[in-house]
Amino acid sequence: MPEAGAPRPAALRLALCPSEALVERGRGWVWDVQHFGQPARAFALRIDGRAVGYLNRCVHVPTELDWQPGEFLDTERRTILCSLHGAAYDPAHGQCVGGPCGRGRLTVIALDEDAQGVHWYPSRDTQPPPAAPLTDPHTTRTPDESQP
Repeated sequence: MPEAGAPRPAALRLALCPSEALVERGRGWVWDVQHFGQPARAFALRIDGRAVGYLNRCVHVPTELDWQPGEFLDTERRTILCSLHGAAYDPAHGQCVGGPCGRGRLTVIALDEDAQGVHWYPSRDTQPPPAAPLTDPHTTRTPDESQP
């Protein structure tokens, strides 16, 4: 894994969303991932002009943070606020800043942004969900099975 701030190989990155989908301190972009092999969600926000990404899981209680789909920030748009117990996190780096999360920090999902949009980098622990096999609706075979 590259050091923080080091360039990452483009082959490891996956397209996430168009840049304009992330409005400064606006609604988050939510997507499905696998975290330690289990289904989970992640989210991206634009904070201080930069796209940031986190696993959608509170440090205090392993529950999703958004209080409405894609809504992660408090009413003043200053902190990420857990919908369950009010744990508050600094959106720029995911560090707990109040509530029952102690010294915890949200799990960071590495993002980058270029002319093609926002991309995310799977890690050892957080991967894309397995692809659903494509099937022909007229048969029970998957497309990669041999023809009889």
